[in-house]
Amino acid sequence: MSTTTLEGFQVLDEKSLREYLKKTPSLSSKLGNDDDLDNLMIKEVGDGNLNFVYIIISPSAGSIVVKQAIPYVRCIGESWPMTKERSYFEATALKRQHGLSPKHVPEVYHFDRAMSVIGMRYIEPPHIILRKGLIAGVEYPLLAEHMAEFMANTLFYTSLLYLTTTEHKSAVAEFCANVEMCRLTEQVVFSDPYKISEFNHWTTPYLDTDAEAVRNDKILKLEVAELKSKFCEKAQALIHGDLHTGSVMVTRESTQVIDPEFAFYGPMGFDVGAFIGNLFLAYFSQDGHADHGNDRKTYKAWIVDTIVDTWNLFHKKFTNLWDIHKEGPGEAYLHEIYNDVELRELVKQKYMSDLFHDSLGFAAAKMIRRIVGVAHVEDLESITDLGKRADCERRALDFAKMLMKKRRTFNNITDVISAAQ
Repeated sequence: MSTTTLEGFQVLDEKSLREYLKKTPSLSSKLGNDDDLDNLMIKEVGDGNLNFVYIIISPSAGSIVVKQAIPYVRCIGESWPMTKERSYFEATALKRQHGLSPKHVPEVYHFDRAMSVIGMRYIEPPHIILRKGLIAGVEYPLLAEHMAEFMANTLFYTSLLYLTTTEHKSAVAEFCANVEMCRLTEQVVFSDPYKISEFNHWTTPYLDTDAEAVRNDKILKLEVAELKSKFCEKAQALIHGDLHTGSVMVTRESTQVIDPEFAFYGPMGFDVGAFIGNLFLAYFSQDGHADHGNDRKTYKAWIVDTIVDTWNLFHKKFTNLWDIHKEGPGEAYLHEIYNDVELRELVKQKYMSDLFHDSLGFAAAKMIRRIVGVAHVEDLESITDLGKRADCERRALDFAKMLMKKRRTFNNITDVISAAQ
């Protein structure tokens, strides 16, 4: 079935998008009068692998973003079909996450399920994708604080630490239907890098033996199997599901989390690990971006501080929320059983220690897939000298393999940093 004949669905282009906007009051009202609507500036900016993204700027009123999910992987084509229903889960997750962390998630103005169209707040310049800022060597003093707040709020309030089992089960059931996006993650993060797969690639010939070593590493395969089973089976909280540095837009003062189309009820550590793992990739790429004018040493130190602060602030904010709501509706640890101060501390220590080790394991898995799997990161890909790039990638890969195997031996984030250095 061609993409244009799906029930009520058509792929929008600039012309049909103009008509669509005029017919949709929740969007046209943000863009001014009829005159404005006739003179909109429309720019397609979807640099991702999956969707079309349009920025619509009105001559005198506001601006919005319209995102459309298409029924195949955009960067590969119709040979890799993909559910357009993912936009329902993205819109639903955006609304919930905006409700829980309004300062760090853009507002949704409109959702059209048949057309897989989301209309939302335009995150205006000078916001840029965090990954681009990290490549350029820009410091973001509030990044750790903001990301810790976003993760603590969205993960705590959608978990059994705050919800009743009835509310939790009902939310889990709703998001279970985002199975196709989960299966894509299962494939590209937990399976493909550990076998021969047509989409895998790496900096060849430099990393040929490294990629082969990953495929032959029995201990690594045992560990990644455990992480995969956690990803598939542990419905802990509503997770973003793809929280890398390309899903965050930043200025020095503002941090906005976008693109939760992979959202589902999964292990909290998958979000924390995705973000931290991508900061580590940025860290290991810095030597490849150094030049005689800037050795990037101070910037590497800033990334390290940001990783430490992100975990420590997340830990603090998350456990604070737990303290505030200890007598709340959450059914994981009923107050009448866990009202003893010493017992409550033990429970928190155990919970946060498990979450820390999960986060390290998932961070490692995300790093490995970005070096020998299907989709790589610009941090490393933009290093044009292949020998230099391969050196950075090998260091990142060796660190990630060690981290996945030994994650349980780390008690705090500073020990992990020492191992990376």
